[in-house]
Amino acid sequence: MSIDDGTLVIVVSGPGGVGKSTIVEKLVAHDPQLWLSRSWTTRERRQGESAEAYEFVSRQEFEDNIAAGGFLEWTDFLGNYYGTPTPNPPSGRDTVLEIEVDGAQQVKRINASALLLFILPPSRQEQKTRLRGRGDAAQKVEKRLRKAEEEEPVGKAIADYVIINDDLESTVEEMSRIIAYERKQRIAG
Repeated sequence: MSIDDGTLVIVVSGPGGVGKSTIVEKLVAHDPQLWLSRSWTTRERRQGESAEAYEFVSRQEFEDNIAAGGFLEWTDFLGNYYGTPTPNPPSGRDTVLEIEVDGAQQVKRINASALLLFILPPSRQEQKTRLRGRGDAAQKVEKRLRKAEEEEPVGKAIADYVIINDDLESTVEEMSRIIAYERKQRIAG
């Protein structure tokens, strides 16, 4: 996916429990120039999770789309598939991808000019609290925390900006400022 039309591809990534979905939801609601590409997953929908959070599909449907070359990026993450169908944003809108670290690496390989905003929790304990608060089982929480230990050095290394989500509103404001700055830089550049 290229941005030869002058729009941005904004990748929001980070380990589970950092608040990516909540941040992106607020960011997109705040900025009408942003368009969110909805990812697919084979995992079960969490209790209380919006049906719009992902396109929830079967393993077979996901694998058929892999075979058809229908994903910009995809990964097997803790036993479930996650992926971004090849985006088709409305003309002139910046594309937001909310994806795992593996997917962020794939997007950066395809499109080096993609803007990667890597989100971190204020602490591992806070991340654990957030994971439990969204209803993840204790075993899944521990797996996600171990996975975060692997993902964070990779995410930090490829990120254009690393943001600690210790206050939701401040995080969204900081990301909005970064996006506005990057838009200006690309126009000037």
